[in-house]
Amino acid sequence: MSQTNDPDTLWQPSAAQVEGCRLTAYRRWLDKEHGLRFAGYDELWRWSVTDLEGFWSSIAAYFEVRFHAPAKRVIGGTSMPGTEWFPGATLNYAEHTLAHGGAEPALVCRSEAEPRRELSRDELRREVAAARAGLLRLGVGRGDRVVAYLPNGAEAVIAFLATASLGAIWSSCPPEFGVESILDRFRQIEPKVLIGTGSYDYNGRKYDRNEDLHRIVTSLPTLEAAVVVAEAGGGTGGKPKRLSWRRLTDEPSELAFEPVPFDHPLWILYSSGTTGLPKAIVQGHGGILVEHLKQLALHTDLGPGDRFFWYTTTGWMMWNYLVSGLLVGATVVLYDGSPGWPDLEALYRLADEEAVTCFGVSAPFLMACRAAGLEPGKQFAFGALRAVGSTGAPLPAEGFDWVYEQVKSDVWLGSLSGGTDVCTGFVGPNPLQPVRRGRIQCRSLGAKVEAFDESGRGVTGQVGELVITEPLPSMPLFFWNDDSGERYRESYFDHWPGVWRHGDWIEFDEDGSSVIHGRSDSTLNRGGVRMGTSEFYRAAAELPEIEDCVIVDTGSLDNEGKLWLFVVLSDGANLDAPLAGRIRRHLRTRLSPRHGPDEIRAIPEVPTTLSGKKLEVPIKRILAGEPVETAVNVGTLQNPDSIAALVATL
Repeated sequence: MSQTNDPDTLWQPSAAQVEGCRLTAYRRWLDKEHGLRFAGYDELWRWSVTDLEGFWSSIAAYFEVRFHAPAKRVIGGTSMPGTEWFPGATLNYAEHTLAHGGAEPALVCRSEAEPRRELSRDELRREVAAARAGLLRLGVGRGDRVVAYLPNGAEAVIAFLATASLGAIWSSCPPEFGVESILDRFRQIEPKVLIGTGSYDYNGRKYDRNEDLHRIVTSLPTLEAAVVVAEAGGGTGGKPKRLSWRRLTDEPSELAFEPVPFDHPLWILYSSGTTGLPKAIVQGHGGILVEHLKQLALHTDLGPGDRFFWYTTTGWMMWNYLVSGLLVGATVVLYDGSPGWPDLEALYRLADEEAVTCFGVSAPFLMACRAAGLEPGKQFAFGALRAVGSTGAPLPAEGFDWVYEQVKSDVWLGSLSGGTDVCTGFVGPNPLQPVRRGRIQCRSLGAKVEAFDESGRGVTGQVGELVITEPLPSMPLFFWNDDSGERYRESYFDHWPGVWRHGDWIEFDEDGSSVIHGRSDSTLNRGGVRMGTSEFYRAAAELPEIEDCVIVDTGSLDNEGKLWLFVVLSDGANLDAPLAGRIRRHLRTRLSPRHGPDEIRAIPEVPTTLSGKKLEVPIKRILAGEPVETAVNVGTLQNPDSIAALVATL
């Protein structure tokens, strides 16, 4: 790492790191093959979002995308929604993940209870071929839906790649989801085959899910077969047919790939479902392929020899993103279990033992480690670790400091922000630029991300709505059962026609770095002073009596409303009048006189989704009088009892 005198610069790439990264190699290739030279990253980014055809065709060529039939052109119009990418082209995502064999590890699988498992690239190819043959015997073909009720292990990856190789459509949920939450998702897409488990391990305990699995299987009328991941072979007749994973994969077969159109559905992801029925978001083979090649290779600098880890479940888009590490030749490290068992050092121990080079977790996890006083850099050598990834929520400046002080002083910290909607990050890491505390390094190549003021004008140096003004290949093809496209348009394009409005507040600096200030639909707007919730949480965390909190503004355009603060108190603290007054004074001083809470309530824990996001908007709807059962889908919560406890304080 090169040295800098800027106190806010925590990391800067050395000359050798710049010279050796994959983004530099891509720039050299552009110069050699197309005579394109760029003075710096900002100039390269501007070209990538103004010459969409030139940029995305270069990505396909540089990464040697295997087209079975060539594209007629790169892009068929740039209107959003409805952009058509690489019309006429056929390919298969799975073919690229399994393009190369060999003895190098493709997957390393770790869990709380099961023995460590490693699959080489050759072994993964054989396993996928066998699972593919088994799905074919069950009648699975192009366009059929295969769903999984599985933890984050090898079987999930194998089943997904086998499904994709056939041109069938994948969708998955983790076994910790409640039955109704599973059915809310899977019923929408009418699956043909389900692959599930009867148990999972978490926090040192084995959870029996056989009864839940039976309810799910019998509640999906379109199912023709249910595959149970178990040791025993055999199966039974009837409808749906039931068989074991071993029975499904017991016949060796040749690996093959169904060529499908560039925009053929690859998988279905879901919105959080914290309110109403989750949106079933469909993304395509080609769009995900070129986007993940670009993001993982050029922005995360992953390639052969890397070991790529991200803590996730099969129900979060980061699982899909993690599996795509296979596209760039990295070894993918999976973990099934709690990040806090037997202690909060579990994931750091794994990273050290498995020589992880890129270690990804959520921002709330990093902040929890900081609050717990962890010092993993003193416990573990982290000899291979060169990058830490953070996503899921804004990482405040103090979180950046903690990583550099307590994990590794010369690590590259890449804060990433995007979403399930695009299954990528449109602002994120950059191997060519410095890391500044509290800031995301850059806009991603090909992603024309801007901050809009209320008039729809791009702004720099002030907070605005995060928008995308040019199409991305990984944007949803459509929502399932939304034939008219109305729900899709309402979700992203109702505010500014032709402009994707993401629902976050963002602030860009002149250098292209940015700060996410929280969800724009949960923004605190007090007397015209707008503030993102992340800034509020940062200020609240300075009070030793507050362990965690959630803030909700009940105001609207026509009514200022009240500011409600729900706090989880530290051991020994009591929410009496003196403490409430101290909280209000601190927040008014630290933020603004208008941001002192009108109401403060003590709760045992903050309600969060399974991916760790606070339920700001659903709580706002409850405070507005909406019934709890329609405002919140408790099956999607990490802590289902927390909502009832919060409501009891009202």
